Amino acid sequence: MPIVVQPEDVDRLGHANNVVYVRWLEDVSWAHIESLGMTWERHEATGRAMAITRTEIDYLAAANEGDHLLLGTWLVDFDGRFRSARRFQLVRQSDGKSLVRAKSSHACVDLKTQRPARMPKEYGDILGHAVVTTE
Repeated sequence: MPIVVQPEDVDRLGHANNVVYVRWLEDVSWAHIESLGMTWERHEATGRAMAITRTEIDYLAAANEGDHLLLGTWLVDFDGRFRSARRFQLVRQSDGKSLVRAKSSHACVDLKTQRPARMPKEYGDILGHAVVTTE
């Protein structure tokens, strides 16, 4: 996912704020699962969604206003029933420097109750084929 750091992304320290990185991780996660066929319409139809249970972010270098970035994500773990995990890498395009590495863990939840719920078979089929086994 290409990103250009906007003025509103920058905090008092003069670089992209940590809250903005979390939003970018969320945005690329949705883009990724939707590209696999797990659209919001499918989530509504099944009554299930994958909710973030943990996020770990390593900030390696700052992103500054106007920087052109490329954010990638890939699935690295999936238990076939409830849980999955994904990794992220954010790279500045001008010099190829990695700015962020992150990992998030997810659990399947019932959209109405917000409680953990077994994943629909179709989610398993989609996610199971998308896992990258070498990180």
